[in-house]
Amino acid sequence: MIGAPTFYTALQGRFSGILHWEELTSFWALLRERADNGWYIYAVGESVPARPRSGDEVRRFIDAVDALLREDHREDYCGIVYTDSRDEPTIVKVFDPHHLGVSCGFSKNPPLPGWILSRIPPLPVNDKRVLPEGRRRWWRALWSD
Repeated sequence: MIGAPTFYTALQGRFSGILHWEELTSFWALLRERADNGWYIYAVGESVPARPRSGDEVRRFIDAVDALLREDHREDYCGIVYTDSRDEPTIVKVFDPHHLGVSCGFSKNPPLPGWILSRIPPLPVNDKRVLPEGRRRWWRALWSD
């Protein structure tokens, strides 16, 4: 793809937040419809995926992360899922409710997302925090059959 952004450029690009739970439900529905479009799913702190996930795996991730967000982020608003486009997404950042730090406004050290869905092959994201063992277990259990 000539002129396609690199993963790091896309990750630092302009994003729009999904502020309301109803909007998140609609956004997940759009991603479910496009689940077969070659999505990589990267848990920051784990190994970078070598291949895109299957459509069924993408839908499994969406269902699992949606349940996790709604359980762990007990707010009237969502505000922890961001996308480069609500209509034609190519990269989605999902922030871990237990590692938000300063998620709004300006910070010299903004939190990194917990999970990234990307149509661009991902590259390592350097995160100095230690990924909690509970999140590692959740991630690994998601992919064990």
